[in-house]
Amino acid sequence: QVQLVESGGGLVQAGGSLSLSCVASGRLFSTTWMGWFRQAPGKERELVSRISGPGSITDYADSVKGRFTISRDNAKNTLYLRMNSLKPEDTAVYYCAAIRWNGRTWSADSWGQGTQVTVSS
Repeated sequence: QVQLVESGGGLVQAGGSLSLSCVASGRLFSTTWMGWFRQAPGKERELVSRISGPGSITDYADSVKGRFTISRDNAKNTLYLRMNSLKPEDTAVYYCAAIRWNGRTWSADSWGQGTQVTVSS
């Protein structure tokens, strides 16, 4: 099972930027789809972005499309999320996860501990 450790969260003003990182253990990182989820208080956890093992396929939730960029460095076993033009509604705990398609939806096999992102207005 992949173990994941996120970093890079913090407090930023609306319109600002943050970058998140997620370091993974395990030999299968480069072949594993990875995703960034977020969970705001009182809301369900949502998949924000996902990326294929080689990094050639990416996808974004409509709410972050054009503002967030997911990437990965398989040589470093690291997943990234660059967040620009942040809005107060982006405030949440962000989690990286190893994900797989179960026939109906993307589900997580492994979760990181999460990192808080707070955007002030």
